[in-house]
Amino acid sequence: MTVETRSIRERSAVGRFPSVTLAIGEENDEKKEEQDENNPKQENACRRWLRKACPCCCPHAHDDDVTETIVTGIDEGFDSNRPEDCGTYDGFIAYVSTELLLKVRSIDLVKSKSEENRKVHHTDLYQSNNLIIRRGQKFVMWITLSRPFNPTTDQLHLELKTGSLPVVSKETHVIVPLVKQLDQNSWGSRIIEQDSTKIKLMVNSPATAVIGHYRLTVETNSTSGQFVSEHNSANDVYILFNPWCEDDVVFLHSEEERQEYVLNDVGIIYYGTMNQIGERTWDYGQFDEGILAACLFVLEKSGTPPSGWADPVNVVRVVSAMINSVDDHGVIEGNWSGNYSGGSFPTMWSGSVEILKEYHKNKGTPVKYGQCWVFGGVVTTVLRSLGIPCRTVTNFSSAHDTDVSLTTDVYLDNNLEPLEHLNSDSVWNFHVWNDCWMARPDLPPGNGGWQAVDATPQQTSQGTFRCGPASLTAIRYGQVYLKHDAAFVFAEVNSDKIYWQRNVDGTFSQIYDEKNIVGHFISTKAVGSDDRNDITNLYKHPEGSEQERIAVETACSYGTKAKAYSAPTAQDVSVHVTMEDDGPRMGDDAELTITLQNSSSENRTVNLHSQVSVMYYTGVHKSLNWTLDYKDYKNQLIDQAALMLTLLGRVVETRQVLATQFNFRLRTPDLIINPIGKAAVGEKMAVKISFTNPLPQVLKAVIFHVEGLGLLPPRKINYGDIDSHASVSITEHLVPTLSGKRKLLASMDCKQLTQVHGVSNITVVGRARIVRKRSFRYVTSRSEKNPTRPFGAEFLQNVE
Repeated sequence: MTVETRSIRERSAVGRFPSVTLAIGEENDEKKEEQDENNPKQENACRRWLRKACPCCCPHAHDDDVTETIVTGIDEGFDSNRPEDCGTYDGFIAYVSTELLLKVRSIDLVKSKSEENRKVHHTDLYQSNNLIIRRGQKFVMWITLSRPFNPTTDQLHLELKTGSLPVVSKETHVIVPLVKQLDQNSWGSRIIEQDSTKIKLMVNSPATAVIGHYRLTVETNSTSGQFVSEHNSANDVYILFNPWCEDDVVFLHSEEERQEYVLNDVGIIYYGTMNQIGERTWDYGQFDEGILAACLFVLEKSGTPPSGWADPVNVVRVVSAMINSVDDHGVIEGNWSGNYSGGSFPTMWSGSVEILKEYHKNKGTPVKYGQCWVFGGVVTTVLRSLGIPCRTVTNFSSAHDTDVSLTTDVYLDNNLEPLEHLNSDSVWNFHVWNDCWMARPDLPPGNGGWQAVDATPQQTSQGTFRCGPASLTAIRYGQVYLKHDAAFVFAEVNSDKIYWQRNVDGTFSQIYDEKNIVGHFISTKAVGSDDRNDITNLYKHPEGSEQERIAVETACSYGTKAKAYSAPTAQDVSVHVTMEDDGPRMGDDAELTITLQNSSSENRTVNLHSQVSVMYYTGVHKSLNWTLDYKDYKNQLIDQAALMLTLLGRVVETRQVLATQFNFRLRTPDLIINPIGKAAVGEKMAVKISFTNPLPQVLKAVIFHVEGLGLLPPRKINYGDIDSHASVSITEHLVPTLSGKRKLLASMDCKQLTQVHGVSNITVVGRARIVRKRSFRYVTSRSEKNPTRPFGAEFLQNVE
């Protein structure tokens, strides 16, 4: 029997001992054995090891050197498990079960975008080198240890911590035990493969896990003590909501809708008026490098405890509050003044990436400036990035109720002139907010699904400028008492417009109401295409139907003007405003047609007053005289080039009040984008952007803004002046970084002409790969020795 002793530890490994490996001796060990016997250092090391291994035999051992002893020969009948065999046996060491401290050498999270974890968790689009997973789903990882893992004597668990003060009871400090069988409702890990010192774990997270940025460490326990791995930021884990998991409250059944509302990083936002719906493409960019970190920074900046981030209702309310800068120094500062000095025009933005990166880079300084579509676009980016299905929604003729009356009120004096100091309610040409998808276990059954959320700061909700999530089902049926902010959203889409006239005694009487004036063509991008999807029916029943009237009366019974709904009076004269085709264009005179219709058998005399106002899309307006020649409105237009015609009148014979407001916009030209040359990853290409000034005046200080995910980062081009009716073009060069169907966006801004933009679809091919051609010559024959042998083939390879 022979014994080989070799050092396996540094001298600093005090009191930690290896397992002993049993093996049959080999002939070539004899020479090594003789060298060991003549080597006093090896002899002493062995004795020192024995003192550590068996204090009863060598009680005065103090040396810290640790060696591994390998028994290379065993006599028949030797029982290594007998206590009396401890010490020496026939002149050689027979102790075989000493334990070493179990250390973690390395962790492999299988985290690259092309590997298993990222693919099955649908996170391979994120431009990040960290492991990004979705809760309620399993993932795998490899751990390399200092020695083989022994399940009978060793223990191991993972620890995940998020937030500044992680606490186990609040599920922000997660201990993931090693178990024999995984439970889908709890954290756990199981060894599914072992290769010497490497073990492969399958780890399960529950569908209720707190989302966020986790720090990962591994802890081991053995008879030799405890070991905790050092934190390495490269092993940090990002956990997101999971619309693919049926147990997650954000689960979305349709794969097509998941592709659209979670994974699509480019969308369309609608604007304009109900009669002239415009659209612009928006880069959500939720997978762009650094965006996920920026989105989590937004949550952290809110100061809310991470323990609440397991509930998407809480997360949505935080996002709704934090995307605007009011109250909490959120992401975007709103500006509707028309003066955007010190920042960017709201119409300049074509995507969310630049905004979120700037906010993150500047450590929470609000970005200037935004309006409702900018707020809506950024909300979609943040929620999709975190894993909550979301879409950007536009409501045309959108009411803003300021007194919780659930009506849009217009106050007039005894001469039917507006009382501006009382008219705080308004109707915006359009307003952009968001729908997000989730179950609502906090509401009565049937209220899950799409929820309205609005980040534009209009009214406070529980003391903070935010809105939602409000169930669309609750809104549709007038159940405005359900949280959160269903009453406010109901008024936006289905309030009646009521006109009040001041009496001699100072009180007001209701003189007229319009029932079909608010909430039209509620629009969002269609699933899987660039078409517009009208979702008005999700917010309310058909206008004028019995169900819709019941919903209005139900809602208003909870408002401050419930008595406004008395028995209606007969009305036999109506007024309508129409325009031809798509309406007037910027630079041309505007023509509208006003039609009065008498449905009675008697003559009717009408006194009609008209007024034209230039409109902010929010409904704020300034008055113009009733003249629509271009020379009169050219210097008055703001932001959306929108106008509003107001008609007020009374039927002399019946005292019937006629009142209506008609919104329209002056159509602006598009930017034309033409790619030049082939689009391939890593290869330089060019695009030509063309524009024609439609106005009979010079455009001053024109700025072009170009960007495209996977094509080029946001870029501003200070062009200068453009003469009246002049055509111009610019050429930009770019190098695509991502293959597939991409969109290049461009917008143009100047004070004289806004809301000018364009989009071009560009298909980018992958990098060209050199393929070595091989040709083969086939020679077939039968064996002479075996004529029955089937034909075979001999390959003669020539490489070209």
